Amino acid sequence: MTPPMGCRLIGRWRIIEADLWERDYLDLVGPAMLVINDDGHGEVAFGAMQAGLDLEYGRSIVSFTWAGFDEMDEVNGTGAAELRDDGTLEIEFAYHLGDEAILKAKPETFSAAC
Repeated sequence: MTPPMGCRLIGRWRIIEADLWERDYLDLVGPAMLVINDDGHGEVAFGAMQAGLDLEYGRSIVSFTWAGFDEMDEVNGTGAAELRDDGTLEIEFAYHLGDEAILKAKPETFSAAC
């Protein structure tokens, strides 16, 4: 599915907090992140979990199913990300028959080397 014109969530987001896990855990293997592409797919990684996303788009919200690996075990679930008034994302993230968490993300910024 292609995103609607003006979908404001396309891009790379840095996950900065979660209600279930400490920041140290979120960045366990690498920087915790959510990537929303414009081709119906994306990815998410935090802790020891890494997964691909299948996306459905709205202007300021996306919903998704996901599948991947957490500590070498296959995992999957559902989720949604909504753009907040302050420019952050609130991500509802659920493991199939398992934990449900609320994550917060901000747009990832890059700095160019001088």
